[in-house]
Amino acid sequence: MHKIYLGLGSNLGDRKENLACAIRLIGERVGKVLRVSSFIETEPWGFKSDNVFVNAVILCETELSPRQVLRSTQKIEREMGRQKKSNDGGYADRCIDIDILLYDDLRVDEPDLQIPHPLMLKRDFVMIPLREIRD
Repeated sequence: MHKIYLGLGSNLGDRKENLACAIRLIGERVGKVLRVSSFIETEPWGFKSDNVFVNAVILCETELSPRQVLRSTQKIEREMGRQKKSNDGGYADRCIDIDILLYDDLRVDEPDLQIPHPLMLKRDFVMIPLREIRD
């Protein structure tokens, strides 16, 4: 079994319910959810929006490969109404965003998959909840 940390964010609709739904689906499709951080409200990062985010980090146990986790989380995003990952190369409002932050001690550097997440150290909305639940 592998331990993975996933970052979650939502700034559209019922933000807390969006996170709760994503966590349920991750538990069903990716692996057992072992820990869930507090939900925190944060300002948009990297773009302007009137919509404040709710963010969290979860720890899961999975048998899936990093690529399988990516496919599963992207499918959850699409099913929950996420149309695209970015808007003309920039960030945009979203009902749900799921990022792979860490996968064991693995390092992956592929065009569409980087682990550890390359921007996580610059994002308080990731690091604060990650520190809360990290082993």
